[in-house]
Amino acid sequence: MDKPKVAFICVHNSCRSQVAEGLGKHLAGDVFESYSAGTEARPHINQDAIRLMKMLYGIDMEKTQYSKLLSEIPPVDIVVTMGCNVACPHFLCKHREDWGLDDPTGKDDEVFIGMIREIENKIKELSDRIRKRII
Repeated sequence: MDKPKVAFICVHNSCRSQVAEGLGKHLAGDVFESYSAGTEARPHINQDAIRLMKMLYGIDMEKTQYSKLLSEIPPVDIVVTMGCNVACPHFLCKHREDWGLDDPTGKDDEVFIGMIREIENKIKELSDRIRKRII
């Protein structure tokens, strides 16, 4: 059976959704395929997110990821919005949920790390639900 495809969606695809894609690949790559995209693209991923993901997990998002629009990712099974009230009515999926995460851009490392840890926990929970076929 093919692994389900999960899209992490945010407005700019530069911070929270990128962190979720990186952690999804790192922590749950055996359970689902991770993608991220936005309704707008930014030229660069948030530098604080890049620095802290490298420090905490050894993940170099600059080498493996870039800001993408919704039209640039394949069809997915699960859509997870990050909490920016992104409505993607044309983005078909079998399951959709919103994680309600505040954007840490411009905040200190403690706030960023808190957001990254929250995404880590949510990735693990999502992975468990997919394994148990709850979604």
